[in-house]
Amino acid sequence: MTASFIKSEDFPAFVTAMIEAGPVYGPVAKRSRFAFERLETPDELRLDYDVSILPPKKLFFPPTQDLIHFSGAGYEAALEPTEKILLGVHFYDVKAIDQTDLLFSERNYDINYMAHRQTTTIVASNVQNVSSRAFFATVGADVQPKGHDAFMTAFGYPAIGYGYVFEPRTEKGEALLEYGEFRPASEAQIREAADENAAVLEQCPEKLGYSTEEIAAKVRAAFGNDGMWAAMAADCFSCGTCNTVCPTCYCFDVHDTWNVDQTSGQRTRYWDGCLTEDFAKCSLGEGACENFRDERASRFRHRMMRKATYLNEKLGGPACVGCGRCSAGCTADIADPVRIIDQIMAS
Repeated sequence: MTASFIKSEDFPAFVTAMIEAGPVYGPVAKRSRFAFERLETPDELRLDYDVSILPPKKLFFPPTQDLIHFSGAGYEAALEPTEKILLGVHFYDVKAIDQTDLLFSERNYDINYMAHRQTTTIVASNVQNVSSRAFFATVGADVQPKGHDAFMTAFGYPAIGYGYVFEPRTEKGEALLEYGEFRPASEAQIREAADENAAVLEQCPEKLGYSTEEIAAKVRAAFGNDGMWAAMAADCFSCGTCNTVCPTCYCFDVHDTWNVDQTSGQRTRYWDGCLTEDFAKCSLGEGACENFRDERASRFRHRMMRKATYLNEKLGGPACVGCGRCSAGCTADIADPVRIIDQIMAS
């Protein structure tokens, strides 16, 4: 599939045409932060964002999601997927979506995730501003994003024009060209787009100095270093923020809620996280329970084991894409994977 180019002045009309055709979601400003929301006008779209508060996985795997509605007469699925466009996803979040696609489709196929995923056209875009805790250039660097339908790069130089190089990856991505005034991209424009995407990798403020294999081996070997994990987790509030904002976390809890009539209700799933105190609590019956990860240190350790080593073989790389959301969101400032890994590698 060949690359196309659209001028900056024609871009708003392109976005407007897509909005008029169906739901379009993209990054919008939330005071000084950004969130993926449904667009009403092209003016809301902020492709210059650094990182969103929550990852775009929320469109396929919402924080709260009804699974079924039930009554005395039976039950019915609550699933109502709609065709939509997800615009402006950074490449590291595409890599995270690739991971959740695999994890929700293997073995027990999760229709509640996959139905929303399959009805979404994803248009990725280049990173124009790098977040203050990002390290996406050096984590899983050999893993390439593949779950997007098109990639769009913004740039502007008098010699080659101001606008966007649009590179379709799938037929769904190519179909979007009909909404805008596109023309074939020149070789100079294609080169400039490649240079823009390569240059941003040098702007990450945090960097891992070790290979994926070196990190995985050392983290796994540190499992029994109880004193080190206890020291790292000493200030942890067990709030679960690092889990909540992570684009690759996929754990959830399921609750049944009964209506007042005591015959109808709904089964709902909620995001859950391994750093919270009750995550590993199991019922033993008759009011008794067992928490097999009741210490903060064991929960802290489990998170890093999952991110750096446990899932590597399955995913082809670490379960971390270097977005920096956990680092920025941690109240105690102890969740930063770069700092944790540096300490483990030095031990």
